[in-house]
Amino acid sequence: MRALVLGGTGGMGQGVARDLIKQEQIKQVRLGDINVDPARVQEKLRASEKISLGRIDVNDHAGLVSAIRDTDVVINCAGPFYKTAVTVARAAVEARVNYIDICDDYEAAEILFASDIDKAAKEAGITVLTGMGSDPGTNNVLVKWYADQLDRVDEIALFWVVSIAELAGAAWDHSLHMTIGKIPQYLDGKLEYVEGGSGEEVAQFLEPLGTCLVRYVGHPQPLTIPRYIKGVKRVVIKGALIPRWVDELIKEQKETGFLSKEPIEIKGTKVVPYDLTLKLWDAIPKNRDNGPLASGLKVIVKGERKGKQVTYTADIVGRMAPGTGLPASIAALMLGAGDVTVKGVVAPEGCIDPGKFLAALLQRGAKIHQTETITSLFEL
Repeated sequence: MRALVLGGTGGMGQGVARDLIKQEQIKQVRLGDINVDPARVQEKLRASEKISLGRIDVNDHAGLVSAIRDTDVVINCAGPFYKTAVTVARAAVEARVNYIDICDDYEAAEILFASDIDKAAKEAGITVLTGMGSDPGTNNVLVKWYADQLDRVDEIALFWVVSIAELAGAAWDHSLHMTIGKIPQYLDGKLEYVEGGSGEEVAQFLEPLGTCLVRYVGHPQPLTIPRYIKGVKRVVIKGALIPRWVDELIKEQKETGFLSKEPIEIKGTKVVPYDLTLKLWDAIPKNRDNGPLASGLKVIVKGERKGKQVTYTADIVGRMAPGTGLPASIAALMLGAGDVTVKGVVAPEGCIDPGKFLAALLQRGAKIHQTETITSLFEL
């Protein structure tokens, strides 16, 4: 099995590749990126005979299709995904090669499901699996795992926290972009659009993250989960960058126009405030607190089973690169093994067997803290 990892010299792409090269069935992993400086690639990957490095520009459609045709699966880690997911998925469909991404931008998921890509992928007999990272990804599969144990699912809450000590590259673009404008949440049985960065709520995560303030963010799950978990009334997604000062500053930047994407003229030059702000986030003073080297997610699923109210929770904490890369790698291996049979555009909760996936994740050292709370619906 041959895999192409786009964004392959980035942290998430290398997280995927590190797991893939350990698998006997993987014969070749090509790291495709616009930046092919070998110094960016970790020594463990450079030393592997399975790894090759090549320059690929995802905006060069013909070159991208040609590169994808030489593989069995393409894994898109080239963010931000509101700029790349649709472009790469369309190229994969043309090349008739299975596609996986770690897309965490709702706009891209919205287009993938609504455009001609779904029909074309079905006709080509391939799978376009979008959102197969940590969040979305692992938490979507956990939602399906718990939903399958309930007679009815009522509410789903997904929370995540990322420390800026782990944030780099395109992840900064996503982190700012997801707070802008109206973003989707599934409330009272219907899709609604709320102000990004609103809906403040306190959530408790595993140590060293602790108590964090999370807000509405623009992730795909409110769009995808109701497709597969029928009858659910509420699907919300909230997240935070820590330490706390980061989100507070982003909130101020949004309110004062520093995240506007409308060009303004400064001394005869057109400047996009968002682009300038994004660039400046690359220059955080060294004396600022960047938080712990850890990120985390929390899944809460509420519903009914045999006449009783049941609440499941799952908490995971760890490093962001393996936490995002491992799910995509596992999904690629499941595709290769024939464990994913759905064709067309699909989200993790619509095609990934939770038992097989979670077993593989735990086998790789992941730890999931789970609770189940059961209460009677009737009082005597």
